[in-house]
Amino acid sequence: MIRNGEEEKIINILLVDDEKGYVNVLSNRMSKRSIHATKAYNGTEAIQILRKNNFDVVVLDLKMEDMGGIEVLKIMKKMVPELPVIILTGHGSQEAAREGISLGAFDYLTKPCELVELIDKIRQAHKNQPVESKGFHIKW
Repeated sequence: MIRNGEEEKIINILLVDDEKGYVNVLSNRMSKRSIHATKAYNGTEAIQILRKNNFDVVVLDLKMEDMGGIEVLKIMKKMVPELPVIILTGHGSQEAAREGISLGAFDYLTKPCELVELIDKIRQAHKNQPVESKGFHIKW
């Protein structure tokens, strides 16, 4: 895809949320904007996928049925410390999201958020990633 006269690199993200409809719609909308989303519908699945794949950014829901987003974040940061993680949180959970920031999350957004805002945050996280960490993955 060409944006602002330059060819845009596809950003590979891991999208983690237990709301399947939300994940599927968001993934489809992102694919039209040079973002390839691998979908995980719970924390356990996300960790299994991360063990086998490299990602540029993770978008992680805070509230999930099987495992909370903070717990997933802690595990992900042990697996790939430099991987930027953006937390999605429901209204009123900003305190938990701030805890995520203190544990190494890149940033957080409150759900529902505008697609443009999320995509801008993903691009910002990807751009701020150290060059040597892109595509690098530690097996856990």
